[in-house]
Amino acid sequence: MRIVDYQNIHQLLKKTIDAKPDITAYRWFLDAEGTSESVTWAEFYDQLKQVGKSLMALDVKKGDKIIILSNTCYKWVLTDMGTTCSGAVTVGIYQSNLAEDCKYIINHSDSVVIFAEDQDQLDKILKIRSEIPNIRKVILFNGSYDDDDWIITYDEFLALGKNVTEKELQQRIQEVTPEDVATIVYTSGTTGVPKGAVITQDNLIFTAQSVEGCAEVLDGDEGFLFLPLAHIFARTLVYASMLFGTTTNFARSIDTLVDDLKLAKPHWFPSVPRIYEKVYSKVVSGAEAAGGAKLKIFNWARGVGDQMADCILNKQPVPLGLSIKYKIASKLVFSKLHAALGGRLRFCISGAAPLDPVIHKFFIGAGIVILEGLGMTENTSFTNVNRPDNYRIGWVGPPGPGIEQKIAEDGEILFRGRNVMREYYKMPEETAKNITPDGWLHTGDLGEIDSENFLRITGRKKDLIITAGGKNIAPSAIEGTIATSKYINQVMVIGDKRKFLTALVTLDQDNITEYANENGIKFNEFEELLTNDKVVKLVTNEVAEKNKNFAKFETIKKITIVPEFTVENKMMTPTFKIKKNVAAEAFKDKINSMYPKD
Repeated sequence: MRIVDYQNIHQLLKKTIDAKPDITAYRWFLDAEGTSESVTWAEFYDQLKQVGKSLMALDVKKGDKIIILSNTCYKWVLTDMGTTCSGAVTVGIYQSNLAEDCKYIINHSDSVVIFAEDQDQLDKILKIRSEIPNIRKVILFNGSYDDDDWIITYDEFLALGKNVTEKELQQRIQEVTPEDVATIVYTSGTTGVPKGAVITQDNLIFTAQSVEGCAEVLDGDEGFLFLPLAHIFARTLVYASMLFGTTTNFARSIDTLVDDLKLAKPHWFPSVPRIYEKVYSKVVSGAEAAGGAKLKIFNWARGVGDQMADCILNKQPVPLGLSIKYKIASKLVFSKLHAALGGRLRFCISGAAPLDPVIHKFFIGAGIVILEGLGMTENTSFTNVNRPDNYRIGWVGPPGPGIEQKIAEDGEILFRGRNVMREYYKMPEETAKNITPDGWLHTGDLGEIDSENFLRITGRKKDLIITAGGKNIAPSAIEGTIATSKYINQVMVIGDKRKFLTALVTLDQDNITEYANENGIKFNEFEELLTNDKVVKLVTNEVAEKNKNFAKFETIKKITIVPEFTVENKMMTPTFKIKKNVAAEAFKDKINSMYPKD
């Protein structure tokens, strides 16, 4: 495919505005009954111009940094587009970040204006107000804050630009070049301080087109977005959808996801593996809870689905008998899953972490195509993805158009292309360490490339466990397999320089609570179940069953159940990756107790 060299994001967007002015661009739901509001592409363009004019009225100049501290919502996208089109730079902060974390990003990025979602987010800003001297104005997406000129509502903000002319705005827009910075995206940081990946206008323009070259998005398609927009994965797909000119529906929140999927009825959506894992766990738990004939029908249908998945993945014809059985299985079982996901779903995208093969195969067998892909903040969150007509389990697919990949001598995956960030903001040494002089980005991932240019991730260089016996073990696959147990929530494998592997595990609260109630286990607080003998035995047996999937040296010999890893206790990043060094230090004594002292 040919990559078009647009001058800037505005020019790319204007192509869609002119071609599809009356098509719905964005829709968001107000309640569980489906009451919604929406804007067409033409209305969206008018509103983003208001944003651009109001930023100019606040004396926000080209290259100035703008913070957005909010959950995913329409105003996030509107503010981002108004910012980038007018030459300023968007800096997103995860809504789950603590005040101290916000302070670091605000000051390090040299930001001058903050958009905060609501009172909860504003409280974080007020807590650090005296420590963020460069902030000249805070704008609230929702709500108001009286008697303080430093804080204004979104409507008050939009009114600021009434005296900025269209000519002045368009002149600013025309000054924006492909090399100008569009956004700085701070990595969530499993170790050390967050690093700000500097993403240019051209990075986003190129990546949106490369995604388009891999997708099968049709006119009239509708997407569904709930991932945090502070993460570049969600942002990249927003820009791609903008290029497609299709409709994006916003979830009200992560807690209303199930209801909102039914309301939105999307044709496709992006997600992280954790969502698929939770859906899978809920489906399997529901069948087991029903028991009797319903469980037998479910298990039969699942077996039929697995056979169908094998035919699809091996590109083999479907036998007539299997085709008939599959129609029955779909009617009795799989149709309910499709209905729960809106009823129109053609495919999903999974990124940010490996998807367990058992779960992946289940969805394919149920008629739901999940396309695994790969990306990282430093390459605008896209390098590879499986294709709708050519996909595999356990592989992240070929690279997108215009992206090169190779494997270094030590097994590390490297990428080169116009999707690679310009630099880490104010970190030249880190930049030089991660990007070679000829443009190859070091990913830290280990992998292999086959004859069809498909890429498979085998582990992380920094996560690689080398046991005392010299065995090299990539823990991510082990962690993912064990986490498919409906009773287990999170897994962290330990074993570097140790004689054998152990693991810290956390519990799935819903399923463990149900198990406790069914087995007469009395408890007042959920934490009491972490040390209950019956629960410990149950989880130990679950891990032992999962161990059958591994070589002997990869098996988990002992486990310790610990409280959940969360953003709040600083053991998890906002993108749901465990901060292993923090967790290892916090549970140091428990880890040491699993190993002999000799």
